[in-house]
Amino acid sequence: MKKSWRTTSVIAALGTVIIGATLFATAGAFASGPVTSTVNGNKSTTTPIQHVVVIFQENVSFDHYFGTYPNATNPAGEPAFHASANTPTVNGLNENLLTNNPNSANPARLDPSQAITCDQDHNYTDEQKAYDNGLADKFVQYTTGGSCTDKNIVMDYYDGNTVTGLWNYAQHYAMSDNSFGTTFGPSTPGALNLISGQTHGAVAATQLSNIVNGTIIGDSDPQYDDCSTTSGNVAAMTGTNVGDLLNAKNVTWGWFQGGFRPSATTNGVATCGTKHTNIGGVAVTDYSPHHEPFQYYKSTANPHHLPPTSTSMIGKTDQANHQYDIQDFWTAVNNGNMPAVSYLKAPAYQDGHAGYSDPLDEQTFLTTTINQLQKRPEWKNTAVIIAYDDSDGWYDHVLGPIVSQSNSAADALTGTGTCGTAKTGAYEDRCGYGPRLPLLVISPYAKKNYIDNSVTDQSSILRFIEDNWNLGRIGDQSFDAAAGTLNNMFNFQADPNSNGYLFLNPKTGEPISNGR
Repeated sequence: MKKSWRTTSVIAALGTVIIGATLFATAGAFASGPVTSTVNGNKSTTTPIQHVVVIFQENVSFDHYFGTYPNATNPAGEPAFHASANTPTVNGLNENLLTNNPNSANPARLDPSQAITCDQDHNYTDEQKAYDNGLADKFVQYTTGGSCTDKNIVMDYYDGNTVTGLWNYAQHYAMSDNSFGTTFGPSTPGALNLISGQTHGAVAATQLSNIVNGTIIGDSDPQYDDCSTTSGNVAAMTGTNVGDLLNAKNVTWGWFQGGFRPSATTNGVATCGTKHTNIGGVAVTDYSPHHEPFQYYKSTANPHHLPPTSTSMIGKTDQANHQYDIQDFWTAVNNGNMPAVSYLKAPAYQDGHAGYSDPLDEQTFLTTTINQLQKRPEWKNTAVIIAYDDSDGWYDHVLGPIVSQSNSAADALTGTGTCGTAKTGAYEDRCGYGPRLPLLVISPYAKKNYIDNSVTDQSSILRFIEDNWNLGRIGDQSFDAAAGTLNNMFNFQADPNSNGYLFLNPKTGEPISNGR
């Protein structure tokens, strides 16, 4: 059964906005402490998980991909999806939301032929306006993309005949229907919250428009990156990120991004110009600097995109400083040198971002990556986490708990310049939690065909890594201190051989092999 508060999510969430000034301090009750484990004599981690692979994708709300899960339309000629009889339901788009939605348009199904869509408005302020004091009824007015000819498309969704691979992963592993962006806003805040739980501490190198009260709320490029724009917004971050914590404990790790390897280097300065063509026939530059969060921090940046000095040094500190091309991940894995913590960022045409990517190119990346990982001996102690940086402004009917209030000119959730009432001393312009996002855990230890209803956010991934390797916390009002736990999605007492394997067709997302 769903928790009772979920049946009145708008009322509860709105009440949290109004009275939630103390919730940030108490939200830690959602999280449990680390699970101590010595499985197979492993004492280096607190769970049986020795390898975490975070696949961090782009710009999808939960309803946009899973609003009608597990019910797919299954028209002829499209990849089929048929749910297991015991599949749990999600807090999705019920009949009333589909046919009598409070927005000015009803959600409509998009099919595989409509995989290429326009990009929506996912600015920090406009997303708050769309949620309209918790009513979630102003998406068409505020988050429809400016280039969209169909102004109602922001309401629309895919089902298991397009995002077939993700629906099949949800069938076989664990998924949350109650996980949120840590704050409102676009890619850069989401990426920073993933690795530090913190968007405050930003320092502008050029223009100031994406930084308000020392907090970054927009897509400034990172200062410590040759491939950042020379004419637009560029910023740096002060403070600490998870890479600093991992280095302090000598835990191997890396961020691996498509297109990070330079297409050219001139006088020591890198150029990132490699491209791939998406299913729409458009050539897309692989590397997007503002999607690479570690490049905002001087301590973890690789400004000139230098390669690792050797295969054996991938994941360790050398001139690459833990920042790599995605090819380097597979070089390490195939040589038995898989880092303990790996963040994978697809080349842009496969990252799922509307406007230049799409769910079908994304599906190819996800399934190919996970198929390969399942063939590795390390799979028995690996957890793959699929997460997203922001919602792109796509409609989602659930407003999460507002654990961080703000009263800035950029805020608009509960009125002009307001997102509830901020606590004294709290960092401004971190209104959140933001929109609801997909979150899946794929692992031999993941609960099978399981829907997690507990409240989590992007910094819950940070907290899982911190707890698993006893890294400690970021501090300085990082959201990691109050993040909900991912442990509910695992069964750490499970036999890692009991959950079988799920190999999917990269083109259709349908199973090609299940089990052994």
